[in-house]
Amino acid sequence: MEKSTLSSAKNIVKAMGIVFGDIGTSPIYTLPIVFTLITPTKENIFGILSLIFWTLIALVTIQYSWLAMSLSIRGEGGIIVLKEILVSILKKGRIVGIVSFLGYIGISLLFGDGVITPAITILSAVEGLKLIPGLQSISTNTIILITIIITTLLFAIQYKGTTKVALSFGPIMLLWFICLFLSGLFYLIHTPDIFLALNPYYAIELFTDNGFSGFFILSDVILCATGGEALYADMGHLGAKPIREAWFFVFIALIINYLGQGAYIFEHNDSSQVLFKLVSTFSQFFYIPFLILTLIATIIASQSMISAVMSLIFQGINIGIFPLMKIKYTSTEMRSQIYIPAVNWLLFVAVIFMVLIFRESNNLAAAYGLAVTATMFISSVFIITILKYRKEYLRMSIATIVLIITSSYLVAVTHKIPYGGYWSLVIASIVLMIMGLWINGMSRLRKSLKSVDLETFQESFNQIYQTGNYIAGEALFFTKNVNVVSPYILHCMFRTGIIYEKNVLVSVENTDQPYGIKLERYEEVSKGLYVANIFYGYMEMLDLPALFKRWGFNEKAIFYGAEEIKTNKFLLKFFILLKKIAPNWVSYFDFPYNKLHGVVTRIEI
Repeated sequence: MEKSTLSSAKNIVKAMGIVFGDIGTSPIYTLPIVFTLITPTKENIFGILSLIFWTLIALVTIQYSWLAMSLSIRGEGGIIVLKEILVSILKKGRIVGIVSFLGYIGISLLFGDGVITPAITILSAVEGLKLIPGLQSISTNTIILITIIITTLLFAIQYKGTTKVALSFGPIMLLWFICLFLSGLFYLIHTPDIFLALNPYYAIELFTDNGFSGFFILSDVILCATGGEALYADMGHLGAKPIREAWFFVFIALIINYLGQGAYIFEHNDSSQVLFKLVSTFSQFFYIPFLILTLIATIIASQSMISAVMSLIFQGINIGIFPLMKIKYTSTEMRSQIYIPAVNWLLFVAVIFMVLIFRESNNLAAAYGLAVTATMFISSVFIITILKYRKEYLRMSIATIVLIITSSYLVAVTHKIPYGGYWSLVIASIVLMIMGLWINGMSRLRKSLKSVDLETFQESFNQIYQTGNYIAGEALFFTKNVNVVSPYILHCMFRTGIIYEKNVLVSVENTDQPYGIKLERYEEVSKGLYVANIFYGYMEMLDLPALFKRWGFNEKAIFYGAEEIKTNKFLLKFFILLKKIAPNWVSYFDFPYNKLHGVVTRIEI
């Protein structure tokens, strides 16, 4: 029993490091940003705190911790999983296309979040230097330079993997949440009346007193919930139970800290860099250690987002919505620890660009929140639809209330678009365009490739094989589907006469399940001709050379198809460019180069 309790405690601490970095660093900037738009009167302070409390209850606790986390595929979560669950329920029809498109939009928007999160968290932490005696006059350019240096180091170490560093994330974030709790509690003692702000009456009063402008305050209040989707997206790494249990402690720490910040603002009528002033007032001695802890916490939050984006790309490659990219697996223990050089450095450039464009965390807030809220909205729609088809009407009703709340936030946050929010849409549009080009191009490519069915192929194969004019040994021929033989194989065998003593047609297909690898079928269909079906989960990291050895393959040569594509259509020329840049599917695996042979087929689409 004690061992089980200890294991549970370890998982809770681990969840704090992996899951709650983003939402855990929101107190650095949420209230200072909100009170740049609204006067910090007692009524407004109580109203904002009430909104924050009920936002965390509705959008994080109810939507993600309860509703979304009850919907999974073999314990995996995330917007791709919600899409796959819904598609498997709907099976076919126009609605499947709409669901897939919404899923792709959600995926694209998460990239906007992936760019802005490191920029705003690290920049807002570095701005805390201004409160160190003697550094009050530190220039904005110096703060930007320090932010760029920290960001550069963060992205530069990605190729080494973060497994060892990640082991310390949990204890560091636990210390961070303890500091948030204690610093908030210190000021609550001065102003215990601030607990009245938990009454939803004050949130409603905020709207009635401030009218239309009060509604748009929601666009900054949503910053308190950024990173909430990580509860669901990271469920597969740790399981639902430790994440839910960790969220209970994190939620308490966040609420106490927000209430403490509110008490400080009420007492001092000062809303700039509140968290840092809270700690500074509590104890000057602890301020510099706290600032260092803040910087580390923001780096952890940024690291979590970088890992999340790379995992998302990896899933997208496996289900065929992104071009193939070079991937390095940096851990044998954590499936999420991968390194994609192209994604890493594109993210780096985009983050630095955001820092240079906006220069201050308050300005960056104008670009932050839109992508997160839109993703939450799409997730809400998916959850309601799934619950409806499952006839879970009580939970569907609660999810509908959450959708109404999320919709309100989405409408409010649209006013940020002209002031910087458009950057989220620009980033998302680029990602969505790449996905659209790749999906459309690959679909056209498949239609243009004139394949033949296996039975027809066997007839011609048997005639040639019976002559005995074949090469000694075993050869593998990769094909999309063993029942439909790729045209390059026809060209290779029948036109150039490359037939081996043992010829194996191999298809490697992903399933809608996240994990699992299976050699579904391996049989001889004609003398000298075998077929092998391999199925794998979309989050699996295949080591085909090792698997082939385990399954008894003894390949002398490995053949795969490559295409030389021509087109007169303007947009498809971009697809051709992507295809040229992307490594071939077979090079995605680490086969010995001396065994690989690419056979080029010329195609016009």
